[in-house]
Amino acid sequence: QVQLVESGGGLVQPGGSLRLSCAASGSIFSINAMGWYRRAPGKQRELVATISSGSSPNYADSVKGRFTISRDNAKNTVYLQMNSLKPEDTAVYSCNADIIQGSTRYVIRSWGQGTQVTVSS
Repeated sequence: QVQLVESGGGLVQPGGSLRLSCAASGSIFSINAMGWYRRAPGKQRELVATISSGSSPNYADSVKGRFTISRDNAKNTVYLQMNSLKPEDTAVYSCNADIIQGSTRYVIRSWGQGTQVTVSS
């Protein structure tokens, strides 16, 4: 009943920028924390950034100063602005959200399907 859909991935040259979006839809009362994770080929999934319901951000050391997470609560959307991209940022990026369902008020953690980000010259 709740769906997360990412967009904005693609191919970019080193030093370039991309902006990812993740929109939640369905039976939503409100959303607590939202976040972005990534999985590079041959590696485990790792945290990129999270943002609380009050918009307090938290970043992995590897992206601090380069990536910015933000959210628009009216649109149930979380964003990831990625600047100064490096080849090691290449991965599938997925968003998640702790959603309070509208019908039951249960909290569920939902995941998007992922979007590919490739940083290469």
